[in-house]
Amino acid sequence: MTLLDDYLAKTTRSAALATQAAQVFVDGITTDTRSFEPYGIAITRGAGTRKWDVDGNEYRDFFGGHGSLMLGHCHPKVTSAIQKAAARGVQFAANTPEEVTWAAAIKSHVPSAERVRFTGSGTEATLLAIRIARAFTGRAKILRVRSHYHGWHDFAVSGYASHHDGSPAPGILAEITRNTILVAPNDESEIRAAIQAHANELAAVILEPLGSHFGMVPTHNDFVIAAAQAAQAHNVPLILDEIITGFRLGLAGFQGLSDLKPDLTCLAKVAAGGLPGGVVCGSEQMMSVLSRTQAQNKVLHQGTFTGNPVTASAAVATIGEIATTNACAIATANGAKARARLDEACRRVNVPWRVYGQYSSFHILPDAPDGADLSTLPMSLYAGRPVKLLQSLRMAMILESVDIASRGSGFLSAIHDEVDIEELGLAMERALLRLKAENIV
Repeated sequence: MTLLDDYLAKTTRSAALATQAAQVFVDGITTDTRSFEPYGIAITRGAGTRKWDVDGNEYRDFFGGHGSLMLGHCHPKVTSAIQKAAARGVQFAANTPEEVTWAAAIKSHVPSAERVRFTGSGTEATLLAIRIARAFTGRAKILRVRSHYHGWHDFAVSGYASHHDGSPAPGILAEITRNTILVAPNDESEIRAAIQAHANELAAVILEPLGSHFGMVPTHNDFVIAAAQAAQAHNVPLILDEIITGFRLGLAGFQGLSDLKPDLTCLAKVAAGGLPGGVVCGSEQMMSVLSRTQAQNKVLHQGTFTGNPVTASAAVATIGEIATTNACAIATANGAKARARLDEACRRVNVPWRVYGQYSSFHILPDAPDGADLSTLPMSLYAGRPVKLLQSLRMAMILESVDIASRGSGFLSAIHDEVDIEELGLAMERALLRLKAENIV
């Protein structure tokens, strides 16, 4: 039996559901991040660090809801808050006490959050932040770092996964890319020079701490700090995209650990309690362009489900639990243990792969140059990792009852324990042996 044969035998009901999905969805999926050949597993429920598919298979989950689940699946306090809120109603077309409590929690922990506005997602948050910056400054250009991910809207796509030369990605107008300046990650000289050269044209510099997808394409902390300092020195607004790092690195996110004060901060995922939602917060002066007192210069922002009471309740419960426990430090320690155990698995099986990451993540880099300092490798090596090989790894891990991201990445939560991490390592060893047996590696 081959790897694929075993996968097909284990996931027959997922296969049947995938056949149905193919009749209604493009490629049978609702987001590109779920692209998986021949089909992905279909999950029906989760609890703690586990989740179960439609075939009844149990998995230790290291996908982590794309980084949203700092407290695992169905944390009792979060679930109770969601249930109580949903029982009262999910949409009132009115202000609610829950949204005020949520905003107060954000403001109390994020030092730069003088004013808060909610959005429907992380993508909406970065889109709104860019619009605010352009309205506030009267300037058009945005400076971004190649490979950094700020959502799928028009101002963030070109130069993320492709079109690193600045040309427009499919569906993106050339006028947009002409107002986008792209620089390489980790090149402090280039980003300083770009900010200085275009200071009078730049509406904002937007940065993703740690790098694309929580460091999948690593961006050094010193680079982010140097870029932030350069932006502020030249009076260019700084947007810090803390959609993943917010409430995962610490209560104040990356900015709290690095003593930065961005003009605008974007949050989602953990900050939204693992539910759909996003946050833009920042200085009172910049956020004032949202105010109706601005008359004709007011930035329009609407949204039926922005700050809805169910998401707000989940967010308040999640932030409260993180604030009263050692959740961020525990997740960070778990991340270090997971990276070490995965590295050990590669050595035991004699596969020359490297495992890297910061805080509560891990990322797997196949065939890294022997003995190379991972911090010096080019962006192209990380961004161009072999998709088919990493998907084979994920398939093999699924057969070992562990799920990770198809990119070869994973997130640790505050509730993963030593047993979970050891099982992750053992699954990696057995998965690599499978791949070797079939000459995939």
